[in-house]
Formats: sequence, C-alpha cells, structure tokens
Amino acid sequence: MKICACIAEYNPFHLGHLKHIEYIKNTLGAEKLIVVMSGNFTQRGEIAVLNKFTRAKEAIIAGADMVIELPTVFATGNAEVFAKGAISIINSLGIVDAICFGVESGCREEYVELAKFMNDESKDFKRALKEQLDGGVSLAKAKYVALKQSNSGCNAELIASPNNILGLEYTKALLKLNSKIEVYPMLREGDHNDKKLKSKITSATSIREALKQGKKRKIKKNIPSFVYKDLKGYPFGFETLVLSSVITSSTDELKKIADCTEGLENRIKAFSKDNHTLDSLLEKVCTKRYTETRIRRILTSNLLGITQSLIDECLANKTYAKILAVNSESKELISQLSNKSSIPILTRKSDVANLKKSALKCFERDVLANDLYSLITLDKQNENKMEII
Repeated sequence: MKICACIAEYNPFHLGHLKHIEYIKNTLGAEKLIVVMSGNFTQRGEIAVLNKFTRAKEAIIAGADMVIELPTVFATGNAEVFAKGAISIINSLGIVDAICFGVESGCREEYVELAKFMNDESKDFKRALKEQLDGGVSLAKAKYVALKQSNSGCNAELIASPNNILGLEYTKALLKLNSKIEVYPMLREGDHNDKKLKSKITSATSIREALKQGKKRKIKKNIPSFVYKDLKGYPFGFETLVLSSVITSSTDELKKIADCTEGLENRIKAFSKDNHTLDSLLEKVCTKRYTETRIRRILTSNLLGITQSLIDECLANKTYAKILAVNSESKELISQLSNKSSIPILTRKSDVANLKKSALKCFERDVLANDLYSLITLDKQNENKMEII
C-alpha cells in the first residue's frame, strides 16, 4: 500500500491516536499517511482544545505525512454528513489507496456487507425504522433495532457504538462513489464516551473532562510529551458565545440549522430564556430522542451559520483540500495532488481565488470558525498558512 488516509479530530491527540498511526505505517505498511482532520470545531458540537494548526503539527510529529482540514461544514455535522464530506475529499485527491479507521468491533467484510445493505434499504428495514422513530427513540437507536428486526443477516453491533457508526458511514460513502479505495478497520481500546481516565490509552472525552476540571497533570501519561507541552486549559469562552447565539437567533433562523427538525427550534428557544449555562440548557432540552450530541451540534452550527441547505449544497458540489501541515520529507505529496486531484488544493491565500461558488461558501465557514476560535482563545492564527514540519 502506497498511500493510506485516516479521518480524525485529535481533540486532543493521545496515545490511542499514536497507536493508530503506528498500525497504519507498521502493520498495514503504508508508505505515506494523509490525515483528514476536523478544524477548530468538532463532530460532537464542541470546540477543539487546541487550534487546528497545532493539532496538525502534532499529527506530523507523530508520523503523519500530511494533514488536510475537513471543512467546518462537514466537521460539525452528524455521522453521515461527517463521513460523506471526508470521503468525498479523500476520493477526490486521486492518490489514496485505502482508509483505516478505529472501531469497537467488526471486520472489513462485515462493514462492506452492511454498507451495501444500508445503501439499498429494504422495505422491511424502512418500516421497522419508522416504527422505532415513531416510538420516540433516537435515530441511532432506531437504526440498531430496525436492523436486528430486518433479518438481513448483517452484524447489528456495527451500528451500536459511535466509532462503528462512523466506520460504516465511511464504507457506505465509498461504495456510493464506486471508489476503489479499500477499507481497513482497526480494533480500538476503551470506550469512546468514557469520562473516566484510564492508564495510558484513554478516551479523548476523559482527557477533555480532566482539562475542564483543571487537572492537566493527571493526563500527562495519556498523551505524548509534545502534546502535553502544547495544552493549556479548556476554552470555556465557547459556551458564552453559543448561548448568546441562541438568544439572538429567531425560531425561524434556528429551524434552518442542520438537524433542527420536529419543532426542536421552539424547545431550544423556550429553554434558553431561563437556562444561562450550556449544561443547564442541555439538561432541559435533551430527551431520549434528542441526544446531547445532537443538541450540541445544532447549537454550534447555529453559532457558525451552518444551515441544512448549506450542507446539502456543499455535499452536492466539489469542495477543496486545505493543507494544514506537511512533513518536510513528504512535500512531494503536494505535487502529486496538484497532478491527480479533481478538487483545488489550497496551500496559500491566492489559491482561494480558484474556488467556485459552493466551495467558496464552504471555505467562508472555515474562516469564520478560525476567527471565532481566535476570539475565544485569544490565539490568533492565519487561516491561509500551511505548516512545513
């Protein structure tokens, strides 16, 4: 295998991520690794604890050869949007042979089999899914139960946990594109959502929780030393901006935000009047059907002005590959991309002039995200730079 890609957030980069990179390079034997990484805001609707350029630099130090930004429009979307956006970019690069993603369970063949089934949903599955959704459960739970009831013969556990769901969505997206890129699941350690710190390899959630509590020293053994030096504290100013954005938005404006359906805009707006912390607002708005992650995504998307129509437009059209960082010994990848990529490659400010209407709209959300991140963290970064590490 010459070139492998992976999709990541590195929020923050920890020993589990290091193990993933080593697996790609040493076990799969990839000569080069391209990481497509979320920018300053993530798929859980949270702010990144370090800016995107710092996290990209850390990935290069850890063994990646190039880091490309996953546009904010996709990075803050649900699993399907996140995966479609990332896979579209990776496939458009024209040089990637495979992608490798971490999962809780399942093998390559099982993901391909289930992806084929999910891309061509049967009438039984659709009927069972509707029954579950009508019963008031979340979409993820509804899909899991519907799959078990559909007698498909597929492994339902592949949609029972967050990383499995993402892995499945990556595979579905590749199949829809008739891509020749192969998939390689890697079994990961630990629980993706566990807030309790473990020794050595632990979840990014638990590391962020420790940072929120001001316990940076406790995570020293969970992250590489070069990451520990970069970490400061949790950027709490984000919560105030999110809440003020809800207060100043009308219900009509909220209704246009991705995943804000079924009258959720009214529920969010009503509870925002008397709940002046993000945690208290989430506690009131969230239900069995409306998960915390979904509500966080809606609130963050509202702050960034990411509507459902913008997502649909960006998914339907070519975007770009914004290179955040590259290994000094792998700069030839830029030339390869210039020759093979079917989307613009952005390495400097002048490259933005090549973006078409939809791609430019997409890029403007990245610029806004960078500006807001700078405001929150007082960490000003030049949106148009590319680091050579």
